[in-house]
Amino acid sequence: MARERWFDRSFEFTLPPSAMPGLIERLRSTAPRLEALTRGLDRETLTRREGNTWSIQENIGHLIDLEDLHLRRLDELEAGASELTAADVENRRTWLAEHNSRPLAAILDEFRESRGTLVTRLEAWPRSQLERAGLHPRLKKPMRVIDLAFFTAEHDDHHLARIEELLEAFVK
Repeated sequence: MARERWFDRSFEFTLPPSAMPGLIERLRSTAPRLEALTRGLDRETLTRREGNTWSIQENIGHLIDLEDLHLRRLDELEAGASELTAADVENRRTWLAEHNSRPLAAILDEFRESRGTLVTRLEAWPRSQLERAGLHPRLKKPMRVIDLAFFTAEHDDHHLARIEELLEAFVK
C-alpha cells in the first residue's frame, strides 16, 4: 500500500475547544510511545535507512526539529498574527542534523523535554482563546490553537506509523 506523504495531506479543522484535553494527552503520549517502539533496538536498526528516507532515529529527530515551529506558531497566534510561519518543505534541518550520530537516549530525552514545553504552553492556554486563528501557509486555511494541537498530534502519528513500517521491514 502506497504511503501518503505528509505534505499531500489536507485537513478539515472542525474540532470543538472541548477536544483540547484529549489532544494534549495525545501530544504528551508521543514520547513514551517512541520509547516503547525503540526499546531494545540495536544501533544498526535505529540508524538504517530504507532508500533515501529517514531512519528511525532521524524520524524521531525530525519531531524535535519541528518543536520550534510549533512554539513559534503558538507565539504568533498569541500575538494575533494573520499568517503563521511556513514549514521548510525540504526539511533541511533534519537532513543536516546528523541525528544518526547521536545516542538514542539523548534524542529521546531532548524530545521529551521539548514536547513538555509545548504541552505546558497548551495546558496554560486560556480556553476562551482556543479559537484564535492565523492562516496556515501551505493549507491556505485558518489554523486555530486547537487545530495546531491536532495537526501536531497527527504529524506525530504519521512518524510513529513510519517507524512501525521501518521496524516491520528491518526486524523480521
